[in-house]
Amino acid sequence: MTASECDDLNRARDALTRQRSAIAKRLSGIELAPVSMAEDLTRVLLAIEAVDRALSDAGRPHLPAEM
Repeated sequence: MTASECDDLNRARDALTRQRSAIAKRLSGIELAPVSMAEDLTRVLLAIEAVDRALSDAGRPHLPAEM
């Protein structure tokens, strides 16, 4: 995997983590959250895991920007 492809995956992961945070924020503000929101969160978490696996398989595990 090229450095550019790894950069693309890291940007995709960043976008997914922002989406995860947005869903979690909405869920936390609802007293009785719909199951569909939990399903959305699950799909995002699975996508993040898939990106992490792809990066690890390429020998470029995801590291937070501050590291």
